[in-house]
Amino acid sequence: MQQIIDFLKYLFGLTWIAEHPLGLIFVIAIIFAETGLFVGFFLPGDSLLFVTGLLFAKDSLHLIGFIPMIIILSIAGVLGNMVGYWFGKKSGPLLFTKKDTFFFKKKHLIAAKEFYDEKGPGTIFLARFLPIVRTFVPIVAGVVEMDRKKFMLYNIIGSFAWITSMMCIGYFLGDRFPILQKRIDLLIIGIVAVTTLPVLFKMFFGKKKPKAS
Repeated sequence: MQQIIDFLKYLFGLTWIAEHPLGLIFVIAIIFAETGLFVGFFLPGDSLLFVTGLLFAKDSLHLIGFIPMIIILSIAGVLGNMVGYWFGKKSGPLLFTKKDTFFFKKKHLIAAKEFYDEKGPGTIFLARFLPIVRTFVPIVAGVVEMDRKKFMLYNIIGSFAWITSMMCIGYFLGDRFPILQKRIDLLIIGIVAVTTLPVLFKMFFGKKKPKAS
């Protein structure tokens, strides 16, 4: 029986997950928070997915776990957006009157609202590929009470497209350029710095956007 269980773990890629439980939880938590909690807008989701794909390219034995990892992280992204939608629907327009705090910047919410007004329901899909905006768009969708079925359609498609593309880019670049695998520690620091520092700089030193009428 144990041999059957071990085979199923290897077949579905659960071996990697069993060997790196804390790493898996960390990645899931980041993806969920960045797509569902407005306090997670500064998290480096794109770079984290890229590095995760790069790690899989480092060891071909873990390739079998690549697809299950994409599915797990995509589900985390879907659930994150659902939380954001629920929060926006419960908070309503009053959220636009909330004062700025360290974790909440109204200008980001206004920018997401303008982006939603311009692109329509397709914003839920497009926002997945835009840092900061992807955190606030599902909240805006809840505020304007976007049709739930339509929201879920774009939510699911967008999450799987975002996770798959980012991880595949990391995997194929890591497979094509093995030197990236040898310098993965420096690469992680560099990517996080490039993607996070501009956001932090804009948070603390960027000009405030005029309040929406």
